[in-house]
Amino acid sequence: MKVLVTYHSLSGHTERMAEAVASGAKELPGTQVLLKRVGEVTAEDLFSSDAVVVGSPVYWSNMSGEVKSFFDDWQFKFGVFPEFKMKNKVGAAFATGGQVSGGKEVTMLTILAAMLGNQMIVVSGGGAFGASATTEGDSPGIDKGELADARLLGMRVAEISAMLKHGQAR
Repeated sequence: MKVLVTYHSLSGHTERMAEAVASGAKELPGTQVLLKRVGEVTAEDLFSSDAVVVGSPVYWSNMSGEVKSFFDDWQFKFGVFPEFKMKNKVGAAFATGGQVSGGKEVTMLTILAAMLGNQMIVVSGGGAFGASATTEGDSPGIDKGELADARLLGMRVAEISAMLKHGQAR
């Protein structure tokens, strides 16, 4: 089973969360994890994965332009339509943002909406919509709890992917 964890990160915060998601997915025996920035993902990476977890920093209460371009590439660069080549793959989201209420949930929902539009099976974990971290103010950086939530998201994605692929969990 293969899980693609992909992200955009300038400050390193989203990258740390991506590493934690990947770590959680690797806990399920037999899971291969591919960790890449969104600009490095190939069509082969995307189509050969059983699950795709996408992470973004919050920019103006939404996903970053790089993550949006990644989703646009699904059609224009990778050609997912009209066959819905991502159909029935597992999808999940995570986000980092400076403020407590700065748009992390909206960011995750827009990522999940793109996945739903591609007929993927979206899952959450670590939080209602995925894992998130607050990185400014009273929370300068990512704390142990936020990293634990990211690992839980990765584990859940791997478990659900295994259930779909093999008909059972651990």
